[in-house]
Amino acid sequence: MLQVSISEKVANGCPDLCILVLTCKVKNTESDEQLWEEITEEEKRIRTSTKLEQINKWLPIQATRQAYKCFGKDPNRYRPSAESLRRRILRELPLYKVDTLVDLINLVSIRSGYSIGGFDADKVNGNKLVLGVGEEGEVYRGIGRGELNIAGLPVYRDSIGGIGTPTSDEERTKISLETTHLLMIINGYSGFDGLIDTGKYAISLLSKYVSATNIEIKVIQGKEQKEIVL
Repeated sequence: MLQVSISEKVANGCPDLCILVLTCKVKNTESDEQLWEEITEEEKRIRTSTKLEQINKWLPIQATRQAYKCFGKDPNRYRPSAESLRRRILRELPLYKVDTLVDLINLVSIRSGYSIGGFDADKVNGNKLVLGVGEEGEVYRGIGRGELNIAGLPVYRDSIGGIGTPTSDEERTKISLETTHLLMIINGYSGFDGLIDTGKYAISLLSKYVSATNIEIKVIQGKEQKEIVL
């Protein structure tokens, strides 16, 4: 399994951070109508239970925003993806249909409040990722966003450069219909509570919609790494 570690700067700035790393083999497809029925139901639930001004006060999102502030990034200008998705729902804007894997990851993010990295594991360069902080002038192409200024954002880097931030993942390692090896990283800046339940939910969707096999899971907190079974 790919090695994932947390830099000292991030560990010191975000002492509650817990990360769930999941890899599996998958069979991706065009957007699945049954999955979209689940997404539509989740949208309805959010619209009846949440107000726009409450989104950034929800603990998983609030903690991610606090991480941005800690490293000098304005979370109102560069919103965490989970917050952006919920804001779209409450503003009655349609969610993007991409493919089953991406849609599925978005559903997990919407329900949990975690900003989740989803990558084609075969496009990651090298055998390790390190979570650090973006620097001025660092080249990063956000998916569908073009050049993204990631200075002050938490960023996962492989041996070439950045591949994922809570705002947007990078074009270089993005999921496609040809993806057969998924890397999913669930970022719990608010701590361990809720992380395992979210992992179980993700596995249930992956098994149901993309025939996930060879599932491996690891939880990382600071320098501690522990493989688990869900």
